[in-house]
Amino acid sequence: MPTNVTNAAETNITGASQMAKVREVDFVLQFTGNVLKKFREALGVTRTIAMQEGTTMYVYKSTGTLQSGAVPEGEIIPLSQMARTKEAVGEITLNKWRKATTAEAIKKSGAQEALRETDAKLLQLVQKKIRGDYFDYVSSINGTVVGASTLQAVLAKSWGQLQVLFEDDAVEVCHFINPLTIADYLATATITTQTAFGMTYIEDFLGLGTVVMSSQIPAGHVVSTAKQNLILYYITMNGDLASSFDLTTDETGFIGISTGNPNKERAQIETLVMSGIQFLVEFADGVVNGIIDSTPALASATVTSTDSGATASGDSVISVAGYTLGTGEKWVYKCAATTAPVVTYGQKLTGWTALTDATGTNISPAATATKITVAAVDSTGRAQAAGSADLDKKA
Repeated sequence: MPTNVTNAAETNITGASQMAKVREVDFVLQFTGNVLKKFREALGVTRTIAMQEGTTMYVYKSTGTLQSGAVPEGEIIPLSQMARTKEAVGEITLNKWRKATTAEAIKKSGAQEALRETDAKLLQLVQKKIRGDYFDYVSSINGTVVGASTLQAVLAKSWGQLQVLFEDDAVEVCHFINPLTIADYLATATITTQTAFGMTYIEDFLGLGTVVMSSQIPAGHVVSTAKQNLILYYITMNGDLASSFDLTTDETGFIGISTGNPNKERAQIETLVMSGIQFLVEFADGVVNGIIDSTPALASATVTSTDSGATASGDSVISVAGYTLGTGEKWVYKCAATTAPVVTYGQKLTGWTALTDATGTNISPAATATKITVAAVDSTGRAQAAGSADLDKKA
């Protein structure tokens, strides 16, 4: 008697292709719906802006020159010019990662397990890259500097500065700290920590805002800003990218993934991940750099310039005395035509030249240079001491 048995596959079965899609959806949801969401919440990021790849991004900085206020009676008061300028911080770029799971790995652990393990590791490394870029960025901003001898004092000063800088807004403050900097306090305090995006944070720490801990912030330093100052820029993974590379993403488009792609020439299954995420601050002036320092003031150094022993015409031999370098510190210098460069405590001295020997280093300044400033900077490039001199050049 005939039966209705058919050899055709049933509809709606869960097969190999569906399992690949399940892994992709799981990857995207973990990234955007869980870890990245919590990271944004911890930082207080509420603004997300989609950008085109290659778009130049800017932060705003206030600049100005204050003229002398000692004006004799009846004379014209000179103008002090102030301006808010845009400073380019680079272009937003599309990051692409590819990983391959070999036939040997699949044979050892099974296809699903091998792919799941390697996808999880890839997710972790992508998070680390985005997190690392962010902390490197905030540490590099040359904002307002405060110094104090204890962590609590630095946090309080940073909080106070931000209340002034954003006095027209009800601001929430976020501090970024190396775990080693806060370890002594945590050892004796009863507090609750949270985790997100591979980092640990403490909400309302000492009533002074959220503290985010990362080893990528230099020990002894605190970077603080208003949560309202933070913005997430991203290149959307939806649209043409998704269709061109068969990417799975969600409505946010923060990240896209395509997995389960066989490379038969190499006997491996490949995964492609794309993302273009960058956290920035809107106002660079709204970042406070705190330094835990028992003597939070710029120390003096005595700089000497002589033509004696100079190598060539126009050269000068520079020596420095009166200050002993601390651990991780080094000497740097900068020359100028008419006025010696002015340095303030904690200023990040980007682009200065290393002075190799404080007891006498031959330098070759520009022909127009007549002044030199030498500064001692810590491991992050922030000024701890400085001194200036007239350049004495070899004829």
